[in-house]
Amino acid sequence: MVSKPSVDISTLDELVKGWIHQSRLIPANMDMPARLSAQLSGEEGPTRQKAARLVVDLAHTANSDGFIEVDNAHVSGVSVITGGHGLRRFLSDLSGDNDGKVVIPTTLNSAGCDKERMKEMDIAWPNFLEQQFEIIHAYEQLGIETTLSCTPYDRGVEQQSGIASWAESNAVAFTNSWTDLITNRESGLSALATAFTGYAPLWGLHLPENRVPNIVVNVECDLQTLSDWSVLGDWIGKQVKPDWDLPYGPMPYISGIPDRVSFAQKKALTAAAANYGCPMLWAEGLTKTPDISAIENNLVFTEEDLSSRYEDLSPKGRVDLIVIGCPQASLEEIRITASAVRARAEMGLKISDERLWLFTSSHNYELAEADGSIGILEESGAVVLQDTCPEVTPYNREHYNHLMTNSLKAEHYLTSGLNKMPTSVGTIEDCVSHAFDSTLCQGEVPMLSAKVQPQHATSKTYQSGECSISGSGLDSQEDWIVEGSAMVSDVAITYLGYVNRDSGVVEEPGHPLDGRAIKDTILIYPKGSGSTVAPYVLMGLIYTGFGPKAIVNRDVCSLTLPACSLLNVPYAHGFEQDPCQEVNDGDHVRLERKDGVVKLTVLKRVEE
Repeated sequence: MVSKPSVDISTLDELVKGWIHQSRLIPANMDMPARLSAQLSGEEGPTRQKAARLVVDLAHTANSDGFIEVDNAHVSGVSVITGGHGLRRFLSDLSGDNDGKVVIPTTLNSAGCDKERMKEMDIAWPNFLEQQFEIIHAYEQLGIETTLSCTPYDRGVEQQSGIASWAESNAVAFTNSWTDLITNRESGLSALATAFTGYAPLWGLHLPENRVPNIVVNVECDLQTLSDWSVLGDWIGKQVKPDWDLPYGPMPYISGIPDRVSFAQKKALTAAAANYGCPMLWAEGLTKTPDISAIENNLVFTEEDLSSRYEDLSPKGRVDLIVIGCPQASLEEIRITASAVRARAEMGLKISDERLWLFTSSHNYELAEADGSIGILEESGAVVLQDTCPEVTPYNREHYNHLMTNSLKAEHYLTSGLNKMPTSVGTIEDCVSHAFDSTLCQGEVPMLSAKVQPQHATSKTYQSGECSISGSGLDSQEDWIVEGSAMVSDVAITYLGYVNRDSGVVEEPGHPLDGRAIKDTILIYPKGSGSTVAPYVLMGLIYTGFGPKAIVNRDVCSLTLPACSLLNVPYAHGFEQDPCQEVNDGDHVRLERKDGVVKLTVLKRVEE
């Protein structure tokens, strides 16, 4: 039984009809800025009205005390393979509003291709370039600067301060860690909502009391190469246990590292740490020293950890393609790669079959072209790509089935459902060696192995007896009742790459819900994890009828809530008891919102 607003709509504008009065959207304890209030009431057009609704929903869910003016935004969700149908449909729904422009400086994440190098990229995806231009053009119409870079922090922003609203996860971790610019870990949708309104909820990492470490990591080995730093960042995330209380993700304090660290080393560390939701870190001698006396989660990273990780990630079969630059290569990374290439080129060697792709921003391309690095790379047979990134590129599987990279961020996403491609890792020098010599690793292309992470461990136990718990909903939604089968996990769900965007089936080996479809379920889980593009995957499933009937989150989730807010999917949070533990997977439940309160009732327990 379902009694709720329909989500089978042709445009988001239809959702505006019947919205409850503005006063019901404003929590009583919040001081609503006059302009945000005007936007919410529709005085600045339907697009900003939708955005204001989402900002207020997020503020209420986070128990925010108010709002904060934001200086700039960075929006993710650009590539055809990340945003998918949900992104294209959403941007189409925003078209036609002449007043629907961003009100603060806003930049855009990397695209899925370099329009000037389509022949070299050999993308087999039907109409890929056409769809990619459709997305970029739509963002341009919204007033967004189409920088097409996943590293908005590499062009002087490190000298800035203020409040940002950034959605790219590696950029969030970098700017919070190494600069005075402050941002929460936004989703692509929440960052876009802030760009339209100029406001964000005052909560989370905006507040000094939340900008504190929750893990101590002691490094007992030398970090010499950029990939060493990348391995460390990824390793930290892999050690996190499900029972650790990390409301804003892992936030480590790292000791035992050099007190002089380059820009590229900082970038490699924070980018890989962001794989597992890290929004900020501290480093002894490099950042302000926080109080760590009460931290109970302690880790030690040894030479054995580093070497064993390289052994696990080393090529075990023929390498088809080498990719460098994830996130997009800095000038330092380009120069290191060019130096390694030149050393071999001077011996008369050449890269065959364009086996080395280096990804960078157009900004850094121009700098590297001026100093001769681009010329060295291209003359030696490398392909230098602008405006795109290894993780958001669709590879032609007739030619490429095993990649090698220097980046654990690339490895994390390339092996996910985005490309499902075996990916090996080595230093830049190792990568260049394989680019020049395809015989360094022989044998069959390796099979993609399952990644069972510690985070996948579940602490759920079977519950019996009656269960009725109360929580909160979204103030923007009218009352609703949803009844059906509960799909429950106490492990976070990663939508991008690990939930099939066509079928809604969870495809994450080791996850308790692996192989299960979320369609027509009452989906209960702690929160979303992974990429900030997650809301678009969820929106696409909702648009096509493969989404859940309702969603319940234990924690504040900026990756899930936006899709529910904009597409009117019943959403609940803030329960007095943990719904991930109180409800069994398979229980028949009723979820009802009445007068702002949501009640979750188990009608029939699943058999143990």
